[in-house]
Amino acid sequence: MVLMSQTSPSQGIHMETLKCKSGYNAVLSGTSGKNVFRHRASTVAFPWDSSKTTRNMHVDAIKEKSKRGKNVIVAASPPTEDAMVATEPLTKEDLVAYLASGCKPKENWRIGTEHEKFGFDLKTLRPMTYEQIAHLLNAISERFDWEKIMEGDNIIGLKQGKQSISLEPGGQFELSGAPLETLHQTCAEVNSHLYQVKAVAEEMGIGFIGIGFQPKWERKDIPIMPKGRYDIMRNYMPKVGSLGLDMMFRTCTVQVNLDFSSEADMIRKFRAGLALQPIATALFANSPFTEGKPNGYLSMRSQIWTDTDNNRAGMLPFVFDDSFGFEQYVEYALDVPMYFVYRKKKYVDCSGLSFRDFLAGKLPSLPGEYPNLNDWENHLTTIFPEVRLKRYLEMRGADGGPWRRLCALPAFWVGILYDDISLQNVLDMTSDWTKEEREMLRNKVPVSGLKTPFRDGLLKHVAEDVLQFAKDGLERRGYKETGFLNEVAEVVRTGLTPAEKLLDFYHGKWGQNVDPVFEELLY
Repeated sequence: MVLMSQTSPSQGIHMETLKCKSGYNAVLSGTSGKNVFRHRASTVAFPWDSSKTTRNMHVDAIKEKSKRGKNVIVAASPPTEDAMVATEPLTKEDLVAYLASGCKPKENWRIGTEHEKFGFDLKTLRPMTYEQIAHLLNAISERFDWEKIMEGDNIIGLKQGKQSISLEPGGQFELSGAPLETLHQTCAEVNSHLYQVKAVAEEMGIGFIGIGFQPKWERKDIPIMPKGRYDIMRNYMPKVGSLGLDMMFRTCTVQVNLDFSSEADMIRKFRAGLALQPIATALFANSPFTEGKPNGYLSMRSQIWTDTDNNRAGMLPFVFDDSFGFEQYVEYALDVPMYFVYRKKKYVDCSGLSFRDFLAGKLPSLPGEYPNLNDWENHLTTIFPEVRLKRYLEMRGADGGPWRRLCALPAFWVGILYDDISLQNVLDMTSDWTKEEREMLRNKVPVSGLKTPFRDGLLKHVAEDVLQFAKDGLERRGYKETGFLNEVAEVVRTGLTPAEKLLDFYHGKWGQNVDPVFEELLY
């Protein structure tokens, strides 16, 4: 997941102070590629790089880099704890200030797009094995000059500039894009990535499909990636929900990460994002099959999140409270049970334990140890609501899909959230929506999509207004980006989600056989 933390397009700035909230100043230093954070008397050095990914890779380039030919091999070091310098234990205020340090002026706002896809054998349609994935990653690295990301002896990802490729638990192949200025740039990035992947994969007899849920294979057929954090999650998931393992191994998403200028701006975007997330889920619904048959949902991926782990997922009603802000999100995050801490190049299982206890030096797994800000940063990546706050906002409600939809998803949200008029229109429209209505939409849209009843009409009618807001917002940006909305405009016009079109094919020309979906949605 792309970390949109740069203070400006240039890395050469000397120092800039961003005041996001009274009492919290983030001092950002570009002279050494590190951000230095000061709150009150304490000073903590961050080994962050603006290109760092968080949820999916959790790797930083540590100082030992061995060059083999042109390729750089980067040791996996999810948080680089050795680089941490803390003059005193972290306080809750430090955690709040970490979030506030994401504020940046509008001219520095960027667009970070991420998407996941399923790789499969073109002859058998079976999921790629880890051995095939490792070969693919090595070949992309050598042919297109990407750095290799290793965990032990295993290749688990690639990095090039501010882009990264990583593996989800079941081998889903994820591109975390660089923070870019325009939708033209982000779509070009997607196209370049798909070209590179296909150039190697086709030689191997491998294809990639853009869909939200694995349409054919059972969970036992899915390979398990050799990443330590996933072992911990795999053991913990069945304790807190019935569908968590399906989330890990059989889902794919596309999401966009967007910036905010202040705490007030974050709150407005967070609320608009949560209110409209079910509409995005409907527009991009693309997961109607499970194990070769219709599953009763238009977005099985979205449905899975309703019973994965409700301590860390959902619609976050407290975001709509008058008291909401960075501090309230920290309070929420402190109460989300932990997964792990990374120490001495190993993952320490802390599943179900409290970050509050960790903050007090009372974590049973690491008695007497205190967290650093990398621990906090990693903990924030293990929270999975429909909209997630880090030092930017992540819109998380959409199914994976074919390449045009990978460009349409960021276009939809940029048109709404990066334009003051469209954002205000959305806030006005949704201001009287109740917690119960938002929850109802969240729960019913995975089944009924745009046909979900809402007040005196259908969600389709709300989506028509929202799409116009998005289009108007893109027009006012002045980059000629409205064409990227064509894919979702067709969905709104017809009221038919992508999933419903797939179901029509299944019951019609496919003869109730799911296999043709691999060709239909092939990248």
